[in-house]
Amino acid sequence: MKSGRLVLFSREGGKTHQGHRGRENQSQPSRLPNLDTQGKPFRVFPHIFYHPARVGELLYLSRADVEQLLDIDSMLDALGKALVVYSSGIASVPPRAGARVGDRGMLGAMPGYVPGIALEVKLVSVFPANHHHGLPSHQGLIMVFDEDTGAPLAVMDGTYITAIRTGGTAAVAARALAREDASVLAILGAGVQGGSHLETFPRVRDFKEIRVASRDPDHARALATRHPRALVAESFEEAVRGADVVACCTDARSPILRREWLKPGAHLSSVGGTWGPELDAETIAAGRVFVEWRGAATNAPPAGAAELQGLDTGSLTELGEVLAGTKPGRVSPDEITIYKSTGHAVEDAAAARLVYDRAKAEGAGVSLAL
Repeated sequence: MKSGRLVLFSREGGKTHQGHRGRENQSQPSRLPNLDTQGKPFRVFPHIFYHPARVGELLYLSRADVEQLLDIDSMLDALGKALVVYSSGIASVPPRAGARVGDRGMLGAMPGYVPGIALEVKLVSVFPANHHHGLPSHQGLIMVFDEDTGAPLAVMDGTYITAIRTGGTAAVAARALAREDASVLAILGAGVQGGSHLETFPRVRDFKEIRVASRDPDHARALATRHPRALVAESFEEAVRGADVVACCTDARSPILRREWLKPGAHLSSVGGTWGPELDAETIAAGRVFVEWRGAATNAPPAGAAELQGLDTGSLTELGEVLAGTKPGRVSPDEITIYKSTGHAVEDAAAARLVYDRAKAEGAGVSLAL
C-alpha cells in the first residue's frame, strides 16, 4: 500500500474505495456489507475521512555507529547533568516495567522525558546465561523522539549504551563520593560491566592499583589485560580488603561481600542485583546510601533495588542532589559511602542525546523513510 492512501476491502475480498488526503468526496464512498460476523446488521459510517501523517525519516544507528559517536568523557558530564535535572523534579520517568521470561531472563521497558535532553524509550532484555553463548547479558534498543511533536527521530543500538552508561554513572558517583586520595580500585565481576567500570572509573581518580576478581578466573585475567595497572585478585575478599573504591558489577543472586572486608572511608558501588541482592543488609546499614532515585526503595525489583526494599526513603540521598549541591555527599574521611544503582532512563536519555546530536552533525547512520 502506498503511503498516504487508505484502501478498503469488502468481505468478499474486493476493493471498494480508496481515500487520499486532499481529495473531496466527489462521489459517495462505497459501503461495506452491513453484516457482522454472526450475520446481524451493524452500522457503517457513510463517510470515511483519512488524514495521513507527513512522511518522516528515522535515523538508524548501529552499535558500531554508537561506539564511534559516544565520547565517554562527554558522557560522564552529561550523565551528571541529567541526574541533576531528574532530582530537580521536572523530569517524567515512570518506574521500569519488566516482563519475566521464567527464570531465564526479562524484557524491560524504560521510557523517560528529561526536558532539554531527550524524550526516549529503551527496550532492554536481561538474560544472564547469554555469557555461555557468547552474547551480552543485556541487549537493547533506544528510540529518540522529538520533544515538541513526539515524532520518532532515531532508533539506535542500546546494548553498548546500557553497558557504558551504567559504569559511567557509577564513575560519576565515585567522582562525587570517593575520597580524593583514593588509589586502590577493586572491580568484582569481569563481564560486560566489569569492562565498563574499568573503562570509566580510572577517568575520575588516579588509581595506582586496580584489582580484578571474578568467579571465573579466566575472565578476570582477560579483563586485567585491558589496563596497565590492573592485576588479578584470587578472591572477592582479597580484592576488597584495603581497597579505597569497590565496584560490584555481577549478576549474583546473593550478597558477594561482607561488611568487615571494607576499610574505613571506602566507597562502595553496586550496579548488580537484577536477580537478587548483591549487597547484604549489614553492609547497607554500615554506610550512607546514595541512589539515582528514591523509588529504588519503594518499587519492587526489577524497577527497584532488592537491597533497599523497606528502607526509609529519608535515609537515601539522590546523586543528583549531591551534584546540585542541595544535599551533602561524603561528610568525613572515615565514612563509608554506598552507591546503589538500579539503572535509570535519564542515563539512557543523556547518552542517546549525545549520540544523536553528533550523528546529525557528522551525517552518520542510515536514514529510513517512515
